[in-house]
Amino acid sequence: MKFVLFKKSLEEGAAPIYLFEGEEEYFKARGEEMLRAKFIAEPALDAAAYDGAELKGGALRSLVSAAQSFPFVSEKRLVKVTGLYPSEREYAAYLKDYFEDPQPSTILLIVNSASSKGRGFDLKKAPNVTFVDCGRADEETVLRWIFTRFRRERVAADTEVCERVMRYCLGDMSRVAGETEKLIAYAGKGGRLIGEDVDEIVYRDTDYKMYEMTEAVALGNYTKYASVMAELRAKGADEMNLLNALCSYFRTLFDVSVLRQSDAAAASSLGMKEYAVKMSRRRASAFAPVRLKKCFLSLNAAVNAVKQGRLTPEGALLRANSDIFFALRPNNDR
Repeated sequence: MKFVLFKKSLEEGAAPIYLFEGEEEYFKARGEEMLRAKFIAEPALDAAAYDGAELKGGALRSLVSAAQSFPFVSEKRLVKVTGLYPSEREYAAYLKDYFEDPQPSTILLIVNSASSKGRGFDLKKAPNVTFVDCGRADEETVLRWIFTRFRRERVAADTEVCERVMRYCLGDMSRVAGETEKLIAYAGKGGRLIGEDVDEIVYRDTDYKMYEMTEAVALGNYTKYASVMAELRAKGADEMNLLNALCSYFRTLFDVSVLRQSDAAAASSLGMKEYAVKMSRRRASAFAPVRLKKCFLSLNAAVNAVKQGRLTPEGALLRANSDIFFALRPNNDR
């Protein structure tokens, strides 16, 4: 099930075995909080945690033994294991019997960052397992979460405010949650938020700052470009940090512009967040592919010139800025 359905499902009681899987740490942490709040009265007595990397072979018996124990004072006993990827043989020898007949007063919570594909037995196929998808949420889900959180605290915020929070955090729910709480504290109950409040309070993800800089390049807005660069430098980035970040970002824009894959597939291929791929494709569409390639090559040449001692970092950044803003304008792309 999608994570948004998990809370509703708890109204009917807890499943004996949960598998939380995906890269969104916020959902996994929040899901565990919900289980503890609803079923665990005394964590010191009725909760246990294991590291799956240490549970190999016969060591899995300790996990099963913990799961078979009864709670002391709570409604349920919570046994959490992180990173559990048993082999087919380990599952058959040590876990199969428990999964087929789990202790009804125990919640066995398995928290994995990645799928078990290629790592051994697929726990999603085991009996009595409730799979909770903790992958990246889509834009609609993130926006709904932000809007709902504001509404619960009686903070007035329009769609533009919610969208800015999502964009500045690149859809990362852990960051979205933290920045939303900052905005709620800033506005206070019954308060109102406007877009400028988000600009002032929310820390924009570094990748989003790269997005803003390349947007400025596409629009020919050097003032905006220099402003964002100054902001990054104020946060501690030096010339080489900026050159490397811009080079990497233009390489990414070129890659996503030529990849004929879905956003999800491209994210997997490039090792990026899906929302970041979507934003990169929007930005890449403002450039001709040849210009993206030339911007990347110019920045890459500047980085190499510093490494070879032919330019100082300051000189290389000035040359790269001149190239991507003036020498590589559309009329010079041929």
